[in-house]
Amino acid sequence: MKIGVPKEIKPQESRIGLTPDSVKELTANGHKVLVENNGGFEAGFFNDQYKSAGATIIDKPEDIFNDSEIIVKVKEPLSNEVKMIRENQIVFTYLHLAAAKELTEGLIKSKSVCIAYETITDKNGRLPLLAPMSAVAGRMSIQAGAHCLEKNQKGRGILLGGAPDGEPANVVILGGGVVGENAALIASGMKAKVHIVDKSESRLNQLQKIFGDKIIPEHSDKIDLNKLVSECDLLIGGVLIPGAEAPKLVTKEMIKSMKKGSVIVDVAIDQGGCVETSKPTTHANPTYIVDDVVHYCVANMPGGVPRTSTLALNNATLPFLRNLADKGFQKALSEDDNFLAGLNVCKGNVTYKAVADIFGHKYTSPIEAIS
Repeated sequence: MKIGVPKEIKPQESRIGLTPDSVKELTANGHKVLVENNGGFEAGFFNDQYKSAGATIIDKPEDIFNDSEIIVKVKEPLSNEVKMIRENQIVFTYLHLAAAKELTEGLIKSKSVCIAYETITDKNGRLPLLAPMSAVAGRMSIQAGAHCLEKNQKGRGILLGGAPDGEPANVVILGGGVVGENAALIASGMKAKVHIVDKSESRLNQLQKIFGDKIIPEHSDKIDLNKLVSECDLLIGGVLIPGAEAPKLVTKEMIKSMKKGSVIVDVAIDQGGCVETSKPTTHANPTYIVDDVVHYCVANMPGGVPRTSTLALNNATLPFLRNLADKGFQKALSEDDNFLAGLNVCKGNVTYKAVADIFGHKYTSPIEAIS
C-alpha cells in the first residue's frame, strides 16, 4: 500500500506520524511511504534518514493526500486537510471527535475510513495507543503546573515541593488513570502533597500500592470535592470517558472558591475538558485567567516534547499500521475486535456510539459499516 505522512499543521505541533525506523519496517514489507519534506525536522528526524529508510520525500501535502491509500498523522485533520481526504481513503490518527462537531461532519462528508488511535482497545479494555501520550501529558502537567505557580506567571508564588521548614503545594489530581498515575509520579517525586480522586476503589488501592504514603487516595463518592478543590494549589484534570466528551466535574462556582493564583492544568481538554471554565489553548499562549485562577489548557501537550512523544507513539501504533497495510482495513479490522473499536467514521457512517449520540447521528455498528 501507499502510506502518506504529511507534516502536522496544528499550531506548535512538531510530532510526526512515522519515524524513519517505522518507515524502514514498512518499506521492507513492500509498502511505499511518502513523507512530506522536513515533516519530522522539529522532532529531530531528517529527510536523509527517511530516504535511507526507503521513503520518498514529497514537497506538497496535496500530493501526499492524492497519492496515498493510508494517511498517518498524529493530530486530527484540520479543515484544509479534511478537504483533501478522499472517498475510501484510510485516515489513521488521533481524532477526539466527541469534542469536534465540524471535523466529524467533514469526515462523514468525505466518505473516508477514519480510525482513531484513542478508541482502539486491548484485551483488558485499556487504550494502548492513547496510553503513551497520556503518560507524557500526565508528566508534563506537573511541569507546566509548577511553572504556572511561579509569581511571574500570575501564580501563587510557591514551590511545588516547598522548602525546608516550608509547606509543600497541595496537588489534586482528578482521575487515577494513565494521566493521573504519571502526574502523581512527578508530583510526589517533587515532594508535593498529592491527592488522587477516582471513582474506582480497586484503582485507588492499586495506586496506594504503587505510591504508598506519597499520595492520598480520595474516593469520588466519599469526599467533598468543593472543599478539596478550594484548598488545592494545583488541580490536574485527568478524567477520561473513552471516545466521549469529558464530564464537567469542576464548576464555575468551584473556580470562584479557589485561592488567588492557584493553577488548573486540564489535560482532558482534547475531549472538551473536565473544568467548566476550560477552553483550548496553544503552546504559544498556554494560559489565561478566570477568577484569579490560572488555566493551562494546551490541547496538544505532548507536542511540546515531539521527539520523546513521536518515539513513544510509534512504538504503540506501528503494529496496527503494519496490520492495516498488509491486510487492508476490512480484513485487519474484522479479525480484531480491539482494532475495530478504533473505527469512528466509515464511508459516511458514524461507527462510534458516543460520537453518534452527542451529535445526533445515526449509529452504524463498525462491523456492518465495513461489510
